[in-house]
Amino acid sequence: MGRPLCVGGLTPLSTTDYPSYLSAVVFCQGCPWRCGYCHNPHLLPAHGASEIAWSDVLSFLRRRRGLLDAVVFSGGEPLAQAGLADAMRTVRRMGFRVGLHTGGGYPSRLAEVLALVDWVGFDIKAPFAEYSRITTVRGSGDRALASAKLVLGSGVACEFRTTVHPHQHDARALERLAEHLALLGARNYVLQEFRADGCANAALLRDLPAPFLTESWCAKVAPKFESFAVRRA
Repeated sequence: MGRPLCVGGLTPLSTTDYPSYLSAVVFCQGCPWRCGYCHNPHLLPAHGASEIAWSDVLSFLRRRRGLLDAVVFSGGEPLAQAGLADAMRTVRRMGFRVGLHTGGGYPSRLAEVLALVDWVGFDIKAPFAEYSRITTVRGSGDRALASAKLVLGSGVACEFRTTVHPHQHDARALERLAEHLALLGARNYVLQEFRADGCANAALLRDLPAPFLTESWCAKVAPKFESFAVRRA
């Protein structure tokens, strides 16, 4: 067993983080990107103020065998941790399905764990050429694109989703992104309206215009995918 997972939070029961399955959500500490609208900023540093021992997470999961279907590794960015693959193997041996929430910042590490994953929720930030405007990290779009191709080429069930902030996205950029995702082979796409809960960037909370994800706009994008939805704030 390698390095234990650094866990910043645990949701004992979720019906939304892995579609159609009851899951526990393990929030992994640490993320290489600094998206202003992040609603879990306490998970960005490599170590948090209040961490949960991985051994305690495993004790909880042992008590939930037969009651939960899956364990979802979320964050933060789970792939930032070298111990993720071992953690996934452990929960699979316990009989759980494995879900992964990722922004795709570590393509090589993603390639190593895809065989251990049953479902991926992939957070697409923006058109790939415009990523650094959201993440503040140069080259992040190239890494996200490489990771998206890996997921789509693997055959693992997946959902792509974009959190839409009216100060950081516009309708034309999202149309370009949707077109690119469809060309890559994405079949399931969700747009999530920005939620102010947890956001620590005061500038992104001021003077918010009305959402532009209207029914008529969505009707133009939806036919590109087998499944398309908007999750309202």
